[in-house]
Amino acid sequence: MDRHIVLIGMMGAGKTAVGGELARRLGARFIDSDNEIESAAAMTIAEIFARDGEEFFRMRESEVLRRLLAAPPSVISTGGGAWLRGENRDLIRRNGLSVWLNVELETLWNRVRMRSTRPLLKTADPKGTLTQMLESRRPHYSTAELVFDVRGGDSIDQTASRLLTQIRATHPECLGVK
Repeated sequence: MDRHIVLIGMMGAGKTAVGGELARRLGARFIDSDNEIESAAAMTIAEIFARDGEEFFRMRESEVLRRLLAAPPSVISTGGGAWLRGENRDLIRRNGLSVWLNVELETLWNRVRMRSTRPLLKTADPKGTLTQMLESRRPHYSTAELVFDVRGGDSIDQTASRLLTQIRATHPECLGVK
């Protein structure tokens, strides 16, 4: 690989699962930026949000992304809000291919509704919150270099296959193909 492949999108889009499979197929390192943040802080993301707030978390997220993008090319999965910060978008654009895993609301909701580890969904109306988040984030996500539509019924394997085919067809330079 000649560039990082950076997966962006909503919580529940499959960034970690698909990213891990994509990295395996490419023989590349896979890094989940949320795991890196938790490791550096020795706390879960929910604990960071509760203790220090979202803005503190977002600053740590930018620091971790800067470090990850300075390393040799890998497949990186980012947190759902990472792409919203202009600083992060610039970093990713300079150092990698941004790939938006675009997923329909109902699929996202089915994937996240039973998880208690989503601090932004700890509201009286979590589905309404998810809907609002998707609508407000969509214009930012749509500026990714590659928009990839995830099919709700596809397996991780099928999704990774289609994504790799799309990257090869539209951005072969990321894979070292001239």
